Parts: sequence; structure tokens; C-alpha cells
Amino acid sequence: MSEKSKGKEEEYFARLEFEKLKKIEQEKHVKLAEDEKQRIKKLHYMRCPKCGMELIEINYKGILIDKCSECEGIWLDAGELESTSKLEKIGLDKLFRVFGK
Repeated sequence: MSEKSKGKEEEYFARLEFEKLKKIEQEKHVKLAEDEKQRIKKLHYMRCPKCGMELIEINYKGILIDKCSECEGIWLDAGELESTSKLEKIGLDKLFRVFGK
């Protein structure tokens, strides 16, 4: 085997090794990002975005509404605002009475 082809072979295997290690590092970064996402979720799950206190989940006519135990803020998840808009006027009035101060 000539020196030139031996050099190309070494370069080829070095590139393969680099790509393999690069892929491993990328997988580590994805896992770290997922771990960080889970850590943040645990830290903030069912906490008021305004004051950080615990949220109390109340089921009102099939709509799960979150109310803060401290500042009494009301929080809706995706789609819940649309669900409340489908309530009749009487149901909406009752909703406001339930969650009013």
C-alpha cells in the first residue's frame, strides 16, 4: 500500500471516529435538554405563574380551571377558554360567582 493511500485510509477512519463521537455528544445534549425540561416542569408544575404559589384545580362543568391559593389568579390551559365561551350566559355567570372573591 502506498503512503498516499495509507494517509487517505487513516483520514477516513479518523473522520468516522469523529462522526461517531460527535453523534454521541449530540445525544448527550438532547438528553441533558430533556432532563432540564423535566427539572423545570417539576419545579413549576401546578404553580401560579404570577406569584409561584400552588394552584388548586377545580372542575367546573368539565372544564379544569386552576386558581391560585394565594393571589387568587385564575389560569386556563389550552382550549379551556374556548370551552368557557361555549357556556350559556347563566353558566358563565355561575362560573364568575364560583371564582369571584
